[in-house]
Formats: sequence, structure tokens, C-alpha cells
Amino acid sequence: MARGGMIWVVVFWCSLACPSAVLAVEDDGLCSSAYDYKDALSKAILFFEGQRAGKLPASQRVKWRGDSALSDGKPDNVNLTGGYYDAGDNVKFGWPMAFSVSLLSWTAVEFQKEISSINQLTFLRSAIRWGTNFFLRAHSSSTTFYTQVGDANADHQCWERPEDMDTPRTLYKITSTSPGSEVAADTAAALAAASVVFKEVDSNYSAKLLRNSKLLFQLADKYRGSYQASCPFYCSYSGYQDELLWAAAWLYKASGETSYLNYVSSNEGWSQAVTEFSWDNKYAGAQTLLAKEFFAGKTNLGKFKSDADSFVCAFMPGSSSLQIQTTPGGLLYTRDSSNLQYVTSASMVLLVYSNILNAANVGGVQCGSVNFSAAKIKAFAKSQVDYILGNNPMKMSYMVGFGSKYPTQLHHRGASIPSIHYRPAKIDCNEGKSNWYSSSNPNPNTHVGAIVGGPNSNDGFNDLRSDYSHLEPTTYMNAAFVGSVAALLGESQECLQVMQIERTLTMDD
Repeated sequence: MARGGMIWVVVFWCSLACPSAVLAVEDDGLCSSAYDYKDALSKAILFFEGQRAGKLPASQRVKWRGDSALSDGKPDNVNLTGGYYDAGDNVKFGWPMAFSVSLLSWTAVEFQKEISSINQLTFLRSAIRWGTNFFLRAHSSSTTFYTQVGDANADHQCWERPEDMDTPRTLYKITSTSPGSEVAADTAAALAAASVVFKEVDSNYSAKLLRNSKLLFQLADKYRGSYQASCPFYCSYSGYQDELLWAAAWLYKASGETSYLNYVSSNEGWSQAVTEFSWDNKYAGAQTLLAKEFFAGKTNLGKFKSDADSFVCAFMPGSSSLQIQTTPGGLLYTRDSSNLQYVTSASMVLLVYSNILNAANVGGVQCGSVNFSAAKIKAFAKSQVDYILGNNPMKMSYMVGFGSKYPTQLHHRGASIPSIHYRPAKIDCNEGKSNWYSSSNPNPNTHVGAIVGGPNSNDGFNDLRSDYSHLEPTTYMNAAFVGSVAALLGESQECLQVMQIERTLTMDD
């Protein structure tokens, strides 16, 4: 099959009375994947079951995990069980958890048809609900929200299964007198986005999510103050204006109330051109959501559309305003610490934005003298997904359990120590560190679907458990990858149909 340009497939019906039909498919690299996106998506979603805290349900598919952190919240007589461990540790950080849930919800909203077509929508909704249920419990009053469970410093000195955890489960919260606008607004965004997801399948739950979202937005906006409780692990560098715009954009989408649209337009001065979309910086996400509204006729949101275009131009090779370089093997490279978090999130935004451009019949994004069509933007984002899945100089997948070669020493406490079901005797911090963290053997549990931090700037990768910046998974990295792969499902299925027709014709010839 030809690569690039146009692929023409002529289909002849056997009946002489039938006219011939011509099927044309534009190919900017979208039909050239050798990877099973359906398998990648299902595994990326499955990963979240391995990150669960609390009492595991009967439907739990990750069998090497067990119940954990069942007393969370007791010092304050509040139930804070459930939720997710953010990475390879045993702390529940509410801020990155909110970002992860908002990305999963955005994916479910944007690509519901594609995800449903491969029977993964139920699992995705379950992953979202596991997070939102925790947020509802953590929102103990209109002006009180619990933002973290666990002493991160003590936890990071210990290598222990979550089921054995005995490090302090210290509670952190924000209130009207001790604010944290970033985490309150980010959680408001997650709840609003999730309310859209559940609107048609559980209207009462959706309404509850929206009510809590509005209250958390009020807490974030009325009592402004930067969130620092999770520092030095999650520190606010971009301030809280990006989260406020992100939350307001989602609240408008969820409620339709013009007050939220007025909020973003009156605060458009906060918006700025950025080169990353991350747990800390939400500008690109808000800009993308609001650009969609701009194309729908709300022309007063032009600043957000312009900034969304700038985000695209910062990444596209050949752009006159290129700011993020690629490795020799073609991977976007923002910074060394868990670089794939920036790759997956940027790819998701580029793919969502290309869909928005297509739906609005917009020719593309103008970057100086170069115009990038929606198809070219999508093809570039697809190249990033394919790199992660194996099209890279190391010829390996950076998703655990995908393909024939992938990381075996994931920096993850639960995965690196034998399952409590296999070895029920308690394994304490020191035994975990000496016998399992320091082991050169592969992890005893395969944490299927986990995306690791990824290769270095020269595409090199050393499968070494202690190298956390390259071997540790995170929920937000996986959540963005779920969105990226879901965006490619439709294209891959259409292209497979075209290639099947072409193959049939070739055989007939």
C-alpha cells in the first residue's frame, strides 16, 4: 500500500447493474500503525485497578492487589478510604488524582463512541467513579476538602506493599482559612467533567458530582491561595489561575450556566501560551475546551483559541515557533523527570484539538508560514503514541505488559514485592528495600498497562528499578495515554476496513 498522499481503493460489485464505487482515504500516517490500539487502551485502563486504595470490589481484575488503607481518615472521624495511589508509592495525593480523573472523564466525553465500540466504556466509567467517590468523601463540608492521605516523607523512606503499609496516614486538608485553590479547582474540574460522563447513565450521581463541583469552585475562587501542602512532591509552579479557568470551562460544559462562560471571558488575561499540559499547568486543557466554544460561535473567546493554536505550534516539527524538541528517535522531550507524562498529555490535547478543527471545518493551524492540517496534527500525535508502544530505537514498549519487550523492573512497591495472596506474611520497610527494591530480578507482579517515565534525551533506557524518573508509573501519565489511544481508535478501525477491502481486491486480481 502506498504511504502518503491519497490511497484509492476501487470496489466493484459483481452485478453489472451496480455502479462502481470509489473510496478515498487521506493517509498522513494514520493508516500505518502496526499496533493494536484496542489492546493498548484496555491495558491502560486496567492499570488503574492496580492503583486502587481501599476495599477492592468483587469485580477487581488485578488479582495480585489486596485491600489496603482501610482506616484512612479515622483521626478526623471522616471516611477517606478509596481513591488512588498516585504512582509507585502509597500516598494518596489529591491534586494529581484530580488531574487524572479529569483526563479520564474528558476521554469518556470526547471519545465515548470509540471506547464503547470495543466494550471498554464500563471499565473507564468504573475507573472514573473510583476517583470521584473518594472526592465526594473528602469533601466533608462546603469549605473543607481533604487533599492528601499519608506522610509522603515517611512513605518515601519505606519500600512496602500497600497491603502491609504502616507508615503514618497523616491527613491534609484545605479550608476557607487555609486555602489551596489549585487542588480545589482541579477537583471541581474533575467532578464537573465526570458529571457529564454520568449524566445519561446515572442522573442522580451526575447531579451530586455537579453540586460538589460548584462548591469546590467557590472554595477555590472565593478563598484564593496557592496550595503547598504536597510540596516538595507536587509543588505549584504555574499558580492557580490555570486551574480556575480549567474548572470554569468544565463547569460551563457540565451546567450550561453562562456565569461560568462570563468568568472565563472576564479573566481571559490569565490565559497564556504554554508548552506543557500537566498536573501543574492546565492552561492548554482550558484553552482547548474554550476553543471548541469559539468555533461554535462564541467569538469573544478568541484569546483562548489563539493560545490553543500556539500550543500546537510549539510542538509541530517544521513550525516556525517550535519550542519542544524531539529525541533522535522522534519523541517529544520536555524534561528528564518522567518525560512521558508530557508526551502523553500533549498528544491527547493535539488529538482532541485536531478533532475540534475537523468538526468546525477549519483548514488547520497556521504556524508562521506553515499550515498544519488537522490530519497532520493527528499524525504527529499518533507518532508519539506509536513510539511509546514500540516504534523507537530501543524496539520496546514503554507500556508494561504490551508487546514482547517492555520494562520488567517497574519502580512500584506493590508490583515489585510478591503479592499478599502469594506471600501473606508481613513484609516490612527494611525487608522490602533489601530483598525486593534492591533485587536485579524482574518484578514478581506484572502491572499490566503501566506507562513508565520513559527513555532519556538520546532514546536510551536502562531497565533499573532504582531509576524512578524513567521507571515509575503515574496515574496522570496513564490517564493522558488513555485519551491519546482512544482518539486513534476510530482512525485505525476505518483504515483496517480500507486495507481489508484493498487486500481482498489484490487477492481477486
